[in-house]
Amino acid sequence: MRKNSIILSLIFFIYLALVACGSKTGKHDTRFANDNLTASKILGDTNYLAMCYGGYRSNTRDSQPSVAQIKDDLKILHAIGIRLLRTYNTYYNEVNHLLQAITELKQEDADFNMYVMLGVWIDCENAWTDKTPVHEKENSVANMAEISRAVELANQYPQIVKMIAVGNEAMVKWATSYYVTPQIILKWVLHLQQLKKENKLPHELWITSSDNFASWGGGDSSYHVEALKQLYDAVDFVSIHTYPMHDTHYNPSFWKLNKQHQSLSNEAKIDTLMMRAVEYAKTQYAHVVNYMKSIGVNKPIHIGETGWASASDGFYGNDGSRACDEYKAAKYYAWMRSWTNQARITCFYFEAFDEKWKDAKNPNGSENHFGLFTVEGKAKYALWNMVEQGLFNELSRDGNRIDKTYQGNTSELLKTVHLPNINNN
Repeated sequence: MRKNSIILSLIFFIYLALVACGSKTGKHDTRFANDNLTASKILGDTNYLAMCYGGYRSNTRDSQPSVAQIKDDLKILHAIGIRLLRTYNTYYNEVNHLLQAITELKQEDADFNMYVMLGVWIDCENAWTDKTPVHEKENSVANMAEISRAVELANQYPQIVKMIAVGNEAMVKWATSYYVTPQIILKWVLHLQQLKKENKLPHELWITSSDNFASWGGGDSSYHVEALKQLYDAVDFVSIHTYPMHDTHYNPSFWKLNKQHQSLSNEAKIDTLMMRAVEYAKTQYAHVVNYMKSIGVNKPIHIGETGWASASDGFYGNDGSRACDEYKAAKYYAWMRSWTNQARITCFYFEAFDEKWKDAKNPNGSENHFGLFTVEGKAKYALWNMVEQGLFNELSRDGNRIDKTYQGNTSELLKTVHLPNINNN
């Protein structure tokens, strides 16, 4: 048994090495050779609105969405102008099904366009185990497998995969279960860039890492290390995350109302505070820009993730900062889209559909409620006007029509909306 295990291990590592190096010929899939749109043209173009996507319906990722289910989702997203999706890992079949679904829809409809920023999950040694995480070391086997599958998919679907993001909030230190040091992200970014030079990945494929604004130098100076400067040099663009919603608990001072706002109606007060939340996101973006300039780098900076949950029973619910409801989420979505479109910043909004697996033990947890659509396919308040416009006619999710939440009753929705807790501690 021991000899067999050694042989199998050797075969496995040889396979990973071959996949990581790309195809032997260096040739790429040419089924859609006429689609030569590159990341450099897509990013910053308001004709290609971006969204974070997960198609999971149940409270576990053991149940993978089918190609048919994902095709239904893609038709819905295409109807609201989404043309660029972000995924998070290559381990599950979901990403294979997604790329297959896009391919089939492109074959069925010449006017269908959808592109992907392929996510690669990166973990430290002992991540997600009962052992102490070792952040200076990586989970070599798992990370290599993630990278290898990404290379394979990027070569198989060059007409769809236009970017690869190495790691998701993989450098931010509050991700205590799995974060790694910037040197590890740098290693894999350089690896992918080398494959491009060797014609083992498409030259026009752009490489980045998608991480918290602080990890990109926009926050605490402890992140300002040499490896981060080298990472700036290595990536083709910068992908940052900004979440004012979370800071309504961790840094609630920006909820404070000034004296001149006290006479406003509750709705006007909420609008004032939500606009302030958008300004807060702008400030975090600006901090990253300023740090980048301070180290003499000039790369495009886009938003890899931001969003606002529509429900919470925790820190952001009615017993906490009272940040989460569909009204506030709609304001944040509309105003973030407005700002980023005007500034020609691609914003991968988090996220398309609610996903119950994110906090499976707590159905009312905020992580389960970031979607613009419910799991069943109901359009939340942010998209009610699109329902009225008939954009979803003939479309469905799992057989459910795309109707409004709250049966479209604004009065019922507003009953769930509370003035933020400006005294939240």
